[in-house]
Amino acid sequence: DARVISLDKANVLATSRLWRQVVEEVYKNEFPELKVEHQLIDSAAMIMVKSPTKLNGVVIAPNLAANVSPLSLTGDILSDEASAISGSIGLLPSASLCGLPGTAVPSICEPIHGSAPDISGQGIVNPIGTILSVAMMFRYSLNLAHEAKVVEDAVRAAIDAGLRTKDMGGSTGTVEAGDAIVAELVKILKA
Repeated sequence: DARVISLDKANVLATSRLWRQVVEEVYKNEFPELKVEHQLIDSAAMIMVKSPTKLNGVVIAPNLAANVSPLSLTGDILSDEASAISGSIGLLPSASLCGLPGTAVPSICEPIHGSAPDISGQGIVNPIGTILSVAMMFRYSLNLAHEAKVVEDAVRAAIDAGLRTKDMGGSTGTVEAGDAIVAELVKILKA
């Protein structure tokens, strides 16, 4: 079942009530086959901790002026919280899409973690989230699903072969992790 979960603070913000109205109108008129649910952001955060699979689907939230609105931080906060599910903030990619998947759309693809200046230059940053963000760029920005899958398969193969960076309980450094994924990518492309 295709499902879209719209997050907001409609209980206290007029802008969120407008967001809900617009979401309802767009999905009713343009995507009637999709089920849309509304969830308050704070309760979504609790659900993510207690029962994360209840949020399976596409989660959307308003991204208002970055330096003004508390809602602009929603995706950042929830994606950091979601990293607890995978066990590491270094594993997860993200994409902010400016259009509909299935065609090449403008987007920003980046790992969910920040720049981590406290560990910069130490060779212990996990590059997997960044590499998987490239896969998202291939899939959503460039409409290159095959290339995206190849990158994802290379990451999976490297992890299956034992790749573990410090945040994953191992000792593989940043460069070594990247090299291991590239080696798997080369194997896949030559097969």
